[in-house]
Amino acid sequence: MVDLTLTDEQKDLRELAHNFAEKEIRSVAWDYDRDATWPQEIIEKAHEVGLMNAEVPEEYGGPGLHVLDGCLIEEEFGWGCSGIGTSLMCNGLASAPVILGGSEEVKKEFLGMLIEEPKLASFCLTEPEAGSDVGSMRTRAVKQGDKYVINGSKVFITNGSHASWYTVYAKTDPDKGHKGISAFVVPRDTPGVSVMKKEDKLGQRASDTAQIQFEDVEIPEEYLLGEENHGFKLAMMTLDRTRPGVAAMAVGIGRAAFEFARDYSKERIQFGVPIAMHQAIQFMIADMSTKVEAGRLLVWQSAALLDQGKRNTLAASHAKRFAADSAMEIATDAVQVYGGYGFITEYPVEKLMRDAKIMQLYEGTSQIQRLVIAREVLMPRKVDEPSEMAAAGAN
Repeated sequence: MVDLTLTDEQKDLRELAHNFAEKEIRSVAWDYDRDATWPQEIIEKAHEVGLMNAEVPEEYGGPGLHVLDGCLIEEEFGWGCSGIGTSLMCNGLASAPVILGGSEEVKKEFLGMLIEEPKLASFCLTEPEAGSDVGSMRTRAVKQGDKYVINGSKVFITNGSHASWYTVYAKTDPDKGHKGISAFVVPRDTPGVSVMKKEDKLGQRASDTAQIQFEDVEIPEEYLLGEENHGFKLAMMTLDRTRPGVAAMAVGIGRAAFEFARDYSKERIQFGVPIAMHQAIQFMIADMSTKVEAGRLLVWQSAALLDQGKRNTLAASHAKRFAADSAMEIATDAVQVYGGYGFITEYPVEKLMRDAKIMQLYEGTSQIQRLVIAREVLMPRKVDEPSEMAAAGAN
């Protein structure tokens, strides 16, 4: 028998996350969006109450929550403000390669750093000439004795200006394409690491997105994650773990837009009745509700597979593609329900429409997700065979 009932602990966790999102995030979200303000105070509060670093295992000081537990948090944060939510949850993307490929010493050092203080880490994969085509990256890591020397530039790096360390992907064998990529941990204070540019964005304006430069950056060989030239596979495994959470955040955006549109439709009077009485509006509201519910179920399925120790590549791409596209569709329809007021910044839904757009772009565009889905459906892979498309577009 299939049981989709949350445990009492999961219900409490979701309530904690919702209350935090309502009181600490949503109440200031539109101010942070307008001014593109960095949410340091909110980060410190979230760290204090235990709503960050859900994925860090207990043996390294973390809560060791299940993937589904993390998704419950991310949906609520997306409902509150996905820009602030992205700032709060991005540690999961950077820390996953460390959890999967780091030595015990590296795990203790860098995961412990995130638990001890409200510090941040960033995932550095995308480059100016290597977005969806990860194999075209130009960042190089050259072995010199017991060190690696890294040179290159990364773009669209979430929390890049504020991170204490980075998970960096670089070519160690440039002639092998994606099979010549390795992954490393690079502390922020290493000589040669520079934040070059902070992006001014359409949406998620409370989230920091930066360009990071690595110039003759020397790191000890112990900071290699996994085996040399196996970084691409590590990226695949990482994104299988993190895409359910990104999809959950998209569900949260869609849910927020749906709720605003639903409530407004019952208040706005046209032709002598609330516009919710008109069938055209009713159908839009009904479709919004269905997309929220369907997206959440896809998220839960993709998370539950991982929690059961099963590969979730197909399920994660289903969830990411559908939830992201649905968030954009719901937010756009919410603006339509508001009519002319939806286009004015005084009303809430235009922000949600701007925020939703990035969900179709980062951690793999919706088009990349379709490529992954098509490959999985048409040419099913062995469990240990990475997809050449699965890592595309991650930050």
